[in-house]
Formats: sequence, structure tokens, C-alpha cells
Amino acid sequence: MTVYTRKGCHLCDVAIETLESLQPELQFDIEKRFIEGDPVLEEKYGEKIPVIHIDGQHHDFWRVDPDRFRSSLDRHRRHQ
Repeated sequence: MTVYTRKGCHLCDVAIETLESLQPELQFDIEKRFIEGDPVLEEKYGEKIPVIHIDGQHHDFWRVDPDRFRSSLDRHRRHQ
């Protein structure tokens, strides 16, 4: 699971904390990708951060809803 983020982004910090609280239950890794300095990522995500991807597929942006995340992760794992 990848979180596209920026340094000093409060919403990003909250989203990552939420995801970290779900890790023991759902067993997934978190990769943080900072968009600063990458013109392609800055253009693509800009003000939408944090952007959450599950195995390369867009899941959500701005906030993490734990129930929706659980459902998406479960659905993704069943289709692998």
C-alpha cells in the first residue's frame, strides 16, 4: 500500500496514523512516497494528497475511512 504525501501535510499525518492503527489487524505494509521534487507526481496529485493506492490501484485521497479501506483491501486480496 502506498501513500503519496508531502512533508508538513497534516491530513497525510492523520491518514498514515489511521493506516498504522489498522496494520496489526490487516497485515499490510505502508510505503510513503513524497511528491515534492517530482513534477509528474506533483501535477498528478497536487492538492489531493494524501493519495492512497492499494497494490498500485487508486483507493482514495484526503482521508482514510477504516471500514472502506478494510473492504477495498479485502476485495483486492480476493481478486489476486
